[in-house]
Amino acid sequence: MSESGELLYEVLRHVRPLHQWSAKVVADALTERDVTMPMRAVLERLADGAQTVPQVARSLWLPRQVVQRLADAAVALGYVRFVDNPAHRRSRLAELTPSGERVWAEIHEGELAGLDSLAEQLDPSDIQACVRVIQKLTAHTRELAQRRGDDHAWSTPGPRPGEEIR
Repeated sequence: MSESGELLYEVLRHVRPLHQWSAKVVADALTERDVTMPMRAVLERLADGAQTVPQVARSLWLPRQVVQRLADAAVALGYVRFVDNPAHRRSRLAELTPSGERVWAEIHEGELAGLDSLAEQLDPSDIQACVRVIQKLTAHTRELAQRRGDDHAWSTPGPRPGEEIR
């Protein structure tokens, strides 16, 4: 293995603990809200614009039925509404309501505030380089998984290009 390959492996080794610790921080911040971690993920995806439940489900690697339940719960809280989809009569679009936009903005602003102190300690070009590297690693591993996926029965095919986290 090349030295660069070893360095990329080190990046991947740090992704899982980063994900776990960030999930804990986010979950802790949500304890005062009526939003769960999974619902937060749906709100985040809908903040990018109206989508069908299957689109959100693929982008989150979750079964459609799970996302439907989360969207229905968000509708009950007044954060999401379903609207007609001009592209498909039967698959309606889920979108944030003004209340949902406000709740998402509060959640997101709180998360960004928690990152500000670290961001101040880092060079912005290092942060941009990190984003580029993570994007390339994601695209590469997605390609590997899709190539090897022909030999495996995946229950969830994963997001389509453009449905990944931006």
